[in-house]
Amino acid sequence: MTGGVSVLVVDDEPAIRLLCRVNLELDGHSVLEAASLDEAREALADGPSLVLLDLHLGAEDGLELLTEIRADRPDVKVVLLTGTSESTDLLRGLADGFLAKPFSLDQLASAVEQFARV
Repeated sequence: MTGGVSVLVVDDEPAIRLLCRVNLELDGHSVLEAASLDEAREALADGPSLVLLDLHLGAEDGLELLTEIRADRPDVKVVLLTGTSESTDLLRGLADGFLAKPFSLDQLASAVEQFARV
């Protein structure tokens, strides 16, 4: 990969955020982290090219952030991190891709490479 991109990882599980951060930074990407919708909204101001978004953020619904990103920042790619088979037609129309939990490091790298704007 030639040069990295800015990736925002939105997940309420610290272990998932750490896994993504460490491995994506090793691949040359800049990584922002958010554990909640409010943190994610703040991090979006830093202009990430790609958002890895968990749909279930504790009591919060990642779909809310996904619809906001589509309305306000249509150029930002969004890959949903999901542990269930929720890829309904609505989500397929809003998200650029899906990464099923648990995912391998190769799957993570592949998703970022596929959807990141370089």
